[in-house]
Amino acid sequence: MDSTYTPPDVPLDIVHVDHELLIVGKPEGLLSVPGKGEHLADCLLARVHAAFPDALLVHRLDRDTSGVMVFALTPHAQRHLGLQFEKRFIKKTYVARVLGHVSEKTGVVDLPLIVDWPNRPRQMVDHESGKPALTEWRVQRSSDAETRIRLFPKTGRSHQLRVHMLAIGHPILGDPFYAEGPARDFPRMMLHSESLRLRHPDGGVGMTFKVKTPF
Repeated sequence: MDSTYTPPDVPLDIVHVDHELLIVGKPEGLLSVPGKGEHLADCLLARVHAAFPDALLVHRLDRDTSGVMVFALTPHAQRHLGLQFEKRFIKKTYVARVLGHVSEKTGVVDLPLIVDWPNRPRQMVDHESGKPALTEWRVQRSSDAETRIRLFPKTGRSHQLRVHMLAIGHPILGDPFYAEGPARDFPRMMLHSESLRLRHPDGGVGMTFKVKTPF
């Protein structure tokens, strides 16, 4: 997959900037941070640094996920935001299109996750050694073929939403790792980080930032 990395040639999508925070919209298909090798050097962090040399990484989104990302513009902001993620003060909302009809309106997936070492970076459910992972969800609309769903991760495990949706029988459409057959045959992975709520590092005021879902 790495050999076919063709990141989108789009301008930086700046949602908000002040003396502590930089909020951007990450496009689908762009790494959050550089991978191993020169061919994987182009990433959102590098593009942000070109415009904001002091920007500091706080969290990541998977390459194939689009949506809201926050960067810190001072070491204080980076520490403050890092603690908010660690203590789960940051509230994130995702939108996904998943395979099949989800009959219930709301639900919770509480399944521990661990890296699937022979197949990394894939993750898997492991009730003995996995780290706790919790996702709440709410259906927006559903047909026989697919369901549009909002996802509210309460933990931040790698590939959490992707594996949790697979585990309940509704993989995310277009997912290159976890969808199979026709469910994989989409122009992109149908997962988007729609909104992120945080406390501003300077004063603690609650702020919500959104990036419109492109699908």
